[in-house]
Amino acid sequence: MSHFSQIKTQIRNLDSLKEALTELGVDWKPGPREVRGYRGQTHPAEVSIEQENGYDIGFRWNGKEYELVADLQYWQQDLSVDGFLRQVTQRYAYQTVVKETARVGFQVSEQQKNEDGSIRLVVQRWSA
Repeated sequence: MSHFSQIKTQIRNLDSLKEALTELGVDWKPGPREVRGYRGQTHPAEVSIEQENGYDIGFRWNGKEYELVADLQYWQQDLSVDGFLRQVTQRYAYQTVVKETARVGFQVSEQQKNEDGSIRLVVQRWSA
């Protein structure tokens, strides 16, 4: 019986996911790789995060999004699973907004991190 859990996300762009993990200081490895779990079980993933206890965390494409794959019984991160996903999702959203606005000619003119952890961005575009 597999001990792996798959947690759905709203993450659909692999490059933005990788950039978000890097910004958060997460040491990740590109895939495809096998994420290690209970009793030597493995699960394929496009991004893997090795933990010191020998059990990994991964992000795997399920056809719609990159879901988090891990044996949650052996979770060994500073944050809870929810806290980790909240941080990754916020940085992912930031990366996506900045890239998409730049693609259509906007630049970030102001950014502010609020006390509640949210980020306020102001973008602008000069027109002729």
